[in-house]
Amino acid sequence: MTKSLKIDEKLEKYISDNSYDLHPVQKEIIKHNNSLGNTKKMQISVSQAYFLQLLIKSNNIKNILEIGTFTGYSALSMALATTTDGKVTSLDINKETSEKAESFFKKANLENKIKVILGPALDTLEGLKEEKKIFDLVFIDADKENYKEYYDLSMNLIKKKGFILIDNVLWHGDVADPVKNDRLTNIIREFNSLIKNDNRVEKTILPLGDGVTICRKI
Repeated sequence: MTKSLKIDEKLEKYISDNSYDLHPVQKEIIKHNNSLGNTKKMQISVSQAYFLQLLIKSNNIKNILEIGTFTGYSALSMALATTTDGKVTSLDINKETSEKAESFFKKANLENKIKVILGPALDTLEGLKEEKKIFDLVFIDADKENYKEYYDLSMNLIKKKGFILIDNVLWHGDVADPVKNDRLTNIIREFNSLIKNDNRVEKTILPLGDGVTICRKI
C-alpha cells in the first residue's frame, strides 16, 4: 500500500524553505492570518499556492476568477504568477476581510491586477455570464453549500482547455471515513461524485492542503 505523508506545519515550513522565496506581502498575510485563531484555516496552504503559481506560469494564464477572497493570500499569489497584463477577479461577501485583502494588494503594488467584487458570488457569477466573460482559470474556495452552483456557473465562464480548481475536497479526510456523515461532509462527497461523473472535464484530486480538485475543460 502506498504510504502518504502528513503535511504538518513543520513540513510545510520545510517545503517553503526549499522552494522559491515568498513575496514579503505573502509572508505578511500569513503572519496576519496566523493571528486570527481558527479562522486562519480559510487560507490555502503554502504548498497549494506554489502549485497554483506553477500552473499559471506553465500555461501562460492571464485571466483568473477566484470565488472566495478571505484576506487575499491566494489572489495575491496568483497575481504574482500571472503575466504582466494578467488580471485576477476575486469574489467575496465579507466586507471586512475583503478590505483587508485590498490593503495587502496595495502594499504589493498589485491593486491594478486584482479586482475584488463584493456581494453574493452566485449573483456576481450570473452577471459575469450575462456579460459573456471568459476566464483561463477559476479557483473555487468559498462556502461549501454552494460548490455545485459555483462549479456549474464556472463551466459557462471558462474557456476550452481552461482550468477549474476547487479547494477542500478531502475535507480533513472525513470524506473517506464512513463514520462521518455530517451535512458538510456529505455535501463534499456529493460534489466529488458530481465531478467524477462530469464528462465535460478531465479531472483529478491532489492531496495538497485540504485536497484540491483540478479540472481541465475538454
